[in-house]
Amino acid sequence: MKYNIRGQRMEVTDALRDYVEKKLSRLERYFEVPPQSDVNVTLSVTKGQQAIEVTIPLPGALLRAEEKREDMYASIDFVVDKLERQIRKHKTKINRNFRQAGSARALFKEDTGGQGVTTIVHDEEDDLELVRTKRFNLKPMGVEEAILQMNLVGHNFYVFANTETRDVSVVYRRNDGKYGLIESAE
Repeated sequence: MKYNIRGQRMEVTDALRDYVEKKLSRLERYFEVPPQSDVNVTLSVTKGQQAIEVTIPLPGALLRAEEKREDMYASIDFVVDKLERQIRKHKTKINRNFRQAGSARALFKEDTGGQGVTTIVHDEEDDLELVRTKRFNLKPMGVEEAILQMNLVGHNFYVFANTETRDVSVVYRRNDGKYGLIESAE
């Protein structure tokens, strides 16, 4: 894999660059042929938090993870763990859905034991279990009222019928403390 490592509001030292490349090279063991696309890595410091964001474009998929910690090396370790979980999850999904040869399944290596027997690694994140369903009437309201309602119920998002567009919309609280709005594209 080729790495495009850059820093935002910080200088990327050789030691840091080497550590990132060493840790991310662990991911190559999951692929039959290492991806030819560039792996984009952005290191940054914001309000005392050391952040790393990694994007790996693959055929038919995009792996992306970010992590913020007080120590950059810890951030790197945690983001690699996240990417490994994503790869295992994606691999399991591909193996489950595509059984024919020549599909996207050929992108990932098979886990084989010493005797050529395929080993299935069960990860708790592979189970997509729906544990609750809620039904409610959508009250028509404006965006500002929806934000107030969201804050009143103490949630990170709020679904409502937007009086301006007459569509279902979602307001949500962003990581920076500000708010976002999701609307239908139709």
